[in-house]
Amino acid sequence: MISIVIPVYNEEKHIQKNIQVIHNTLNKSGIKHNFILVDDGSKDNTWDELKKLSLSLEGVLAIKLSRNFGKEAALCAGLENVTSDACIVMDSDLQHPPEKIPEMVYLWKNEGVDIVECVKVSRGKESIAYKMSSLLFYNVLKKLSGFDFAGASDFKLLDKKVLDAWKQMSERNTFFRGMSTWVGYKKIQIPFEVAERLEGNSKWSPLRLVKLAVNAITSFSSLPLYIVTFLGVLFLLGAIPLGIESLYMYFKGHAVDGFTTVILLLLIIGSILMISLGIIGSYIAKIYEEVKQRPRYLIAEKADSTIMSTK
Repeated sequence: MISIVIPVYNEEKHIQKNIQVIHNTLNKSGIKHNFILVDDGSKDNTWDELKKLSLSLEGVLAIKLSRNFGKEAALCAGLENVTSDACIVMDSDLQHPPEKIPEMVYLWKNEGVDIVECVKVSRGKESIAYKMSSLLFYNVLKKLSGFDFAGASDFKLLDKKVLDAWKQMSERNTFFRGMSTWVGYKKIQIPFEVAERLEGNSKWSPLRLVKLAVNAITSFSSLPLYIVTFLGVLFLLGAIPLGIESLYMYFKGHAVDGFTTVILLLLIIGSILMISLGIIGSYIAKIYEEVKQRPRYLIAEKADSTIMSTK
């Protein structure tokens, strides 16, 4: 039995059609499956559509969160309700092609693979700025964490033992791609082309992408904190000869020139100090959020089809 975990946000117009496409694809391959659909506080009628799905399609568990907690929290809500032998995480807009699922299941069942990760060979119709930002983010994250996330996506199959290991990770600020990589186990990657969205627009704003990047970096590396220390030592080494020169000129009775240099140094040092405080503040904020021990999400309502879907 395979559980298909899908976070949903403002997808009322095509969520029923898209789930039916996935359902038909799996039925053709004879894959026993059920759906776990998580409404992440949608502002439209997505929840009503999910409730209709739970009534019209067997094997649908629809979960409504009390508000918009973000995609990562919605994924947690879905994964923590999985009871099947394995689960597949994918998006609701069919940009993760359902045609890849039979191959993923085959590799899991016949090759003894614990994680099947679908890797993007192209990013679809994205702007040059977006593609360059993604490339920079993944390169920085690789240098800081040691994990290569280039082309990574949330489109993955996880064996039950991998999911059990993931559930032991209790942090409140989650980064699914990183956590599923960190646990290890036998993994294989398969390529896929990002399909075009049939309707609607991406729900990821630049601000939300920046928040995701900061969360990912601070969750999987403490190296930025060491960079702050390194910069402090670097500027200390630079300040020693400058201080000696200033004292020498003072005792010799010469006027110290270089007012512009002093201003530039103040601006540079001040900027680095502010950036350093910001980096430290990000880690302190994560500590603050973790020690509060608040739940990752709150469930407002559930709609459940009790019979699992089979061919």
